[in-house]
Amino acid sequence: MKGPQLLDRLIPHAIRLADQRIADLVTDPRRLAVSSLRVGPLYANFARQRLDADAVAALLELAQERGVQNAIADLFDGVPVNRSENRPALHTALRGCFSEREGARAAHQLAQATRERMGKLISELAASNVTDIVNVGIGGSDLGPRLALEALRDHDTGRFRIHFLSNADGNAAAYVLRQLDPQRTAAVIVSKSFGTQETALNGRALLQFLGSGERLYAVSAKPELAQQQFGIDPVRVLPMWDWVGGRYSLWSSVGFVIAAAVGMGNFERLLQGAALMDEHVRHAPLRGNLAIRHGLAAVWNRNAFSYDSHAVLAYDDRLARLPAYLQQLMMESLGKSVRQDGTPVEVGTGPVIWGGAGTDVQHSFCQSLHQGTDAVPLDLVGVVRAPNAVSEQRAPLFSNLLAQAEAFANGASNSDPHKVYPGNRPSTLLLLDELTPEAFGALLALYEHSVFVQATIWGINPFDQWGVELGKRIAVSLQPAVEGANPPESVVDPVTRMLLEEIRARS
Repeated sequence: MKGPQLLDRLIPHAIRLADQRIADLVTDPRRLAVSSLRVGPLYANFARQRLDADAVAALLELAQERGVQNAIADLFDGVPVNRSENRPALHTALRGCFSEREGARAAHQLAQATRERMGKLISELAASNVTDIVNVGIGGSDLGPRLALEALRDHDTGRFRIHFLSNADGNAAAYVLRQLDPQRTAAVIVSKSFGTQETALNGRALLQFLGSGERLYAVSAKPELAQQQFGIDPVRVLPMWDWVGGRYSLWSSVGFVIAAAVGMGNFERLLQGAALMDEHVRHAPLRGNLAIRHGLAAVWNRNAFSYDSHAVLAYDDRLARLPAYLQQLMMESLGKSVRQDGTPVEVGTGPVIWGGAGTDVQHSFCQSLHQGTDAVPLDLVGVVRAPNAVSEQRAPLFSNLLAQAEAFANGASNSDPHKVYPGNRPSTLLLLDELTPEAFGALLALYEHSVFVQATIWGINPFDQWGVELGKRIAVSLQPAVEGANPPESVVDPVTRMLLEEIRARS
């Protein structure tokens, strides 16, 4: 379905609902009855989206016409849904066996065998004198493990201290290394290609710090390079595969430090939670499918009302990094302007994703969300039961979550124009019963599948990321001039040449 056809389907409903208030829509008791879905430990409520029954029906028809359920089946079966690279996207096989297709089953068996190897390596580390592990990686090799360790901090065994090195800033490496004893430190270098500049720089810094590759581990699709570049014994190199994208990889051996921190048992529970969501998404009908409903609400907000950003507010400090993780998952996946067939996308695709932790954000950017000129849709995420919460703090935290959702939707009038709240800001509420490994896995898998639903509606490829390559290529070409090997005149772009001269003058 081309862009104009999609808009023809949605815009009449948007026009019809333009003057409708969310506060009025939710007075329909039938709406409240059909606006909630639950999958295991995860509850979602869509009552405060700017949708009515007819608009929801139009979206479900759109999903039917775009073959969303068939596309989901192809994803699980290992069909090359990543068409620009002619690859399947079998991250679901890392956490369960959902297909009888040979490729999908083989992928699951590889994942299981790799987890067994990973568990053995972690057990050996636990029996050693190592107290600290440094995870060296960037993008999906960093964001997922970082978020998981914070989200699952209550399940940390305390056996290891985990540290992260991601970007090329040497100040970060110096800060981390000065906390460590090289005799009691191990590091895992996580790089699919072993060609990522930032990871190579930090990896060499770790190798120099440790003095040898004896306590270095690696996760890579090119294990031979781990041995060549860092002298890492192949026994300590775990595989990645082309059929798992970096932003979908924390379920694989990229999760080495997750398993080291919380134990292999809890890592398996994390996979089981994601598998629970996978099973639901694979088999649930359109209307009762949580990921499809979530993805369709995002398409509606982007294309029917032209909202170009989306905020995620996590009302649990353990999920403070969730917006950063979702920035990569959603913006790298949905930041596309051409369809799978190479033709231009004629509608808006993925919005800017941003957010933070409540209640902190209520004292920073929520002013703009409530009274700014641009309405921003939101996901509000909460955890019902928290084992370590001080009792007198739990009620204020949860009342703030509920209050913000109500205030965004309903707003408030006032005779003083400075105190008027326009309201009508759409939101989805996501609640976890507890922040267990299973619930956390289900939450992340929901977002993964929601991204795939949106991509299918727009006809784009959510599994490539060619957009990150151009800047890297230019950086490589500029490096000799920055290092002083080439004169500034060797740089073609006049503004870059001017800036390079400025940097040299101040170095």
